[in-house]
Amino acid sequence: MARIELVCPAGSPAMLRAAIEAGADSVYCGLRDETNARNFPGLNFSPQELKDAADWAHGRGAKVLVAINTFARVGAVDTWRASVDAAARAGADAVIVADLGILAYARDAHPDLRLHLSVQAAAGSVDSIDYYAKTYGVRRVVLPRVLSAPEIAALNRQISVETEAFVFGGLCVMAEGRCALSSYATGRSPNLSGVCSPPEAVAFEDHQGQLTSRLAGFTLDRFEAGEAAGYPTLCKGRFQAGGEASYLFEEPTSLNAMGLLADLAKAGVTAVKIEGRQRGKAYVARVAAAFRAALDALDRGESTQPYERLLSSLAEGGRETAGAYRKTWR
Repeated sequence: MARIELVCPAGSPAMLRAAIEAGADSVYCGLRDETNARNFPGLNFSPQELKDAADWAHGRGAKVLVAINTFARVGAVDTWRASVDAAARAGADAVIVADLGILAYARDAHPDLRLHLSVQAAAGSVDSIDYYAKTYGVRRVVLPRVLSAPEIAALNRQISVETEAFVFGGLCVMAEGRCALSSYATGRSPNLSGVCSPPEAVAFEDHQGQLTSRLAGFTLDRFEAGEAAGYPTLCKGRFQAGGEASYLFEEPTSLNAMGLLADLAKAGVTAVKIEGRQRGKAYVARVAAAFRAALDALDRGESTQPYERLLSSLAEGGRETAGAYRKTWR
């Protein structure tokens, strides 16, 4: 089996350095505007910071991938094109793109720039992936988080490009690139504004020991004392329906597929990806180190089991899942 590339998030220059020093082969980051899906205040890179970060990473044998993974707005396409130009000038090893028009621009304006297809494009079939590869020259596809390991193996046998799979971090109930819930509540969405549940719309209220979370005035959950409270998003809210309080869309839980690394390697995955650009450098250092150790063990032909519980305390709501990789509901 070929060595799997470890791709880690970098929401800031400090986070980028922490990820690489902890063992990341590649980092992915975004510019400080709406062209990337983690457009939170205080995060991301200026064009100069991106160039400096790429130079630093390359000096340590690591790659920098730039996420330009939201969909261009009518009348504002120049903003997305400028981000592609900035990534190319910075010496990025690849750009991660979802929008067809921006893929076409990157292909034509920067023919030597490596193109990766964002998970936001939700390409999970042979035909769709072949289309992106043949039409735009896409070299790698970040797979949507709805495929099992056997499905990924079957896919890889029939396509000519690399595949990258998420293995740790937040989960989304939507097929990537199709979320309208945050936009409905706040007027901003991860697809267009780069923000899911923007922080200025989030509120926590403590009343008589009970914690209430709200998004843009919508009550999403109430937690008793000592109960783990996740970041409020509409898809992970707990609501009353039929006289019962339950998570109607998705429970607040985190993906941890470390135990499936061997299966993903056998399936032919080129790279595994950690989610979490909105987290801090301590988070990324800890996660990168754990996955680096597990992947190195895999390369030595050893079990990853000693490392599989190292990150449990980072799980949203204190709960972990292997997500769709096992698809036990089928």
